[in-house]
Amino acid sequence: MAWLSIKSVWGEKEKIIESFINVNYFWIAISILIAILSHYLRAFRWNYLLKPLGFKVKPFNAFGAVLVGYFANYGIPRMGEITRCTLVSKYDKVPFEVALGTVITERIVDTLLLLVIFFLTLFAQFSQLKDLTSKYLFAPFMLKLFEIKAHPLKLIILIVSIILIFLIFYLYRKKISDLFNSKFKNIIIGFGKGISSIKDIEKKIQFVLLSLAIWACYFYSLYVCFFAFTGTRHLGQAECLVLILFGTFGVVFSPGGLGAYPAIVSSLLIFYGVEKISAFAFPWMVWSSQFILIVILGLISLIILPIINKEKTNVISR
Repeated sequence: MAWLSIKSVWGEKEKIIESFINVNYFWIAISILIAILSHYLRAFRWNYLLKPLGFKVKPFNAFGAVLVGYFANYGIPRMGEITRCTLVSKYDKVPFEVALGTVITERIVDTLLLLVIFFLTLFAQFSQLKDLTSKYLFAPFMLKLFEIKAHPLKLIILIVSIILIFLIFYLYRKKISDLFNSKFKNIIIGFGKGISSIKDIEKKIQFVLLSLAIWACYFYSLYVCFFAFTGTRHLGQAECLVLILFGTFGVVFSPGGLGAYPAIVSSLLIFYGVEKISAFAFPWMVWSSQFILIVILGLISLIILPIINKEKTNVISR
C-alpha cells in the first residue's frame, strides 16, 4: 500500500521534495510535543486500572513500556500490547495476564471514545460523510457485487468457506472448550480481573478526564499540522475529526499505520479539495514525524529500563 501511494505521485517527486522543504517545522515540533504528552498521559492513566488489583507501576517504567509497545507495533500489529505487559511483568512484577486485561480495558475505553468522535463527526460533517461513504464504501461494494454476479464461482467458494468454518467449530467445540478450561483458565481469569478493574477505580472522574485528554492530544497533534502546509491551512477542526476517525483505522489494521494511514488521509484530503502534492506530503510528514519520535524514544526506553531497574524491586502490592 505504501508503494502504491508513492507510485501515484512519483512523476512529481521534485514538487513533493519542495513541499517537504517548505514545511513550517515549528508546527511539526508542536505536534510532536503534544504526542509525547499523550503517551505520558496514557502511561499515567494505566495505574488507575492497576491500583484496584493491588499493583502499581513506577512512572518511568509505565512511560517506557508504553513507548516500547508503540515501537513494537511498527513491526507486528498489536504486538505492542504484549511487549508492554511483558515489561511491567518483568520490572514491576505485575502478572502478565492481569496487565493485559487492563490494556484490553484501555482499548475498550478507546473504542467508546472513538464512537464519541464518530457521533461528533456525524453531527459536524454529515453531508461530507454521506458523500465519503458513497464514494469509498457503497460504490466499491456495489462493484464487488457485480463482479461476483459475473463470476458466480467466487460466491460459491465464499459460501462454502463460511460453512466449513462453522462446521469445524461445531465438530470440535468440546475440544476447544476443554482447551480453554485447562490451558487458558488462569489467563482468562487474569483477563477478567484486568477488565473488571474499571468498576473498582477510585477516582473515576479523573480517569474519564485523562481519557478525554489523551484523545484531545491525538486530535490537536494532528490539527496543528494543518498550519505546517500551505495547502491545508484552510482546513478546520471538523475536517480534523474526519481524519482522526478514518485515520485511526489505518493505524489499527497495519503495522503502525505504514502505508494505510497516509493512503487514507491523502484520499480524504483530496476529497476536501486539497491539491494532490499537499495531500500526499501532509500524511507522510505526520506519519514520519510520529514514527521517528517512537523509534527514538522506544529505543532509548529499551536501553534505560534495564539500567534503572537493575537490582531493584519496583512493585508495590497491596
